[in-house]
Amino acid sequence: MSTPRRSAILLIGFQNDYFSPDGVMHSVIEENARDNDVLVNTKSVLDAFLDSETPIINLPIHFSPDYEELSQPTGLLAAIRDAGAFRRDTKGGQTIPELLEYGDRIQHLSGKTSFNAFLGTDLDGHLRAAGVDHVIVTGVVTSICIDSTARAAAERGFAVTIVSDASAGRNDTEHQFYCESIFPLYAEVVRTKDLLGHATDSEIAR
Repeated sequence: MSTPRRSAILLIGFQNDYFSPDGVMHSVIEENARDNDVLVNTKSVLDAFLDSETPIINLPIHFSPDYEELSQPTGLLAAIRDAGAFRRDTKGGQTIPELLEYGDRIQHLSGKTSFNAFLGTDLDGHLRAAGVDHVIVTGVVTSICIDSTARAAAERGFAVTIVSDASAGRNDTEHQFYCESIFPLYAEVVRTKDLLGHATDSEIAR
């Protein structure tokens, strides 16, 4: 008989610059996030675990006004700097209202300034202190922060589940490729209805 897993839900990139219509990076994920109903599905996951003891952890990416955390950035990090995105002193860098509605049921860990949410934060220690051995990952961007964080979790010995329709990529093709060809190499990939259908009563209740 297998030992029940102690899960935690990780929320990646749920910030106004991605999800608000006036967010400076909104166009990067707009179509795929809409197609996947990312916010609706993420809230369904949160609601299912709301009355349990399952840790729910929000991991925003934040930068200082002069982006001193970035040294010779390239690719997306350079685009973030050039667009002035995710500064901690702006509305765009703030967590979206849909998550703030959950109050202190969601824990917020700061320090993320790269794609991997384990770097610069106390996420690893936080999970281990809570006895977590399984992480459920949602958010954006599929090919970057989701892949980097989920892969790092697997390398640290955590079982990993990625919720495909509670995550979004830069486009549908990229998102589908990662969910079908990359994530299954180190994680379980499920849809929201399957996650909630497979979660045991004991897991949600505790």
